[in-house]
Amino acid sequence: MSPAHGTSHERDVMVLVDGLRLPGTLTVPSPSQGIVVFAHGSGSSRHSPRNRLVADVLHARGIGTLLFDLLGEVEAHDRGLVFDIPLLASRLALAAEWLRDQPEADGLPLGYFGASTGGGAALAASVVGLVPVAAVVSRGGRPDLAAPVLERVRAPVLLIVGEEDEPVLSLNRAALAQLGEGHRLAVVPGATHLFEEPGALDTVARLAADWFEEKFRGARRG
Repeated sequence: MSPAHGTSHERDVMVLVDGLRLPGTLTVPSPSQGIVVFAHGSGSSRHSPRNRLVADVLHARGIGTLLFDLLGEVEAHDRGLVFDIPLLASRLALAAEWLRDQPEADGLPLGYFGASTGGGAALAASVVGLVPVAAVVSRGGRPDLAAPVLERVRAPVLLIVGEEDEPVLSLNRAALAQLGEGHRLAVVPGATHLFEEPGALDTVARLAADWFEEKFRGARRG
């Protein structure tokens, strides 16, 4: 584990994708090991307290984050768009392109962290995007929504699921078999879908930080 990093630069941004200006927050510790782009789940936004807790842990480990809204304010009310994985994956991949042009991201490896439907979007984005990503983490995700491209995923994937989230756990086990070698499923004991149990979300954050730290280190060596 790397020592805690003392300072972070944070700024509000507008991520330019598909002719839209999507609001977000870019936070980069100094020094930084890499930057993770978050993809929130249905009914959530960049203000998700669960994602922000994970982001705070990543910052303490020297990992930057970009939290932004995948959909515009009007679009977010369209349930069809909320589950449109190709659209969400395209937006996420375009956000990675936008991030690559920011001075804070110069030379740093990138990763995706997706929650719920955002997990499916993150997996798909790692395939369709032009910017290579060094790692993907899915929290309580729906990898089945990215089933058509799972066999093409090359970035190392960590699937994190609660032990008591039985339907989603089953979907993730099936997805892991389709993903093949080099990927991992971590089951959080006693946790349900939202990881609301004491200590459950802390475990998610630690697992994610460990994964990104290891894969970013390998990417920098490469």
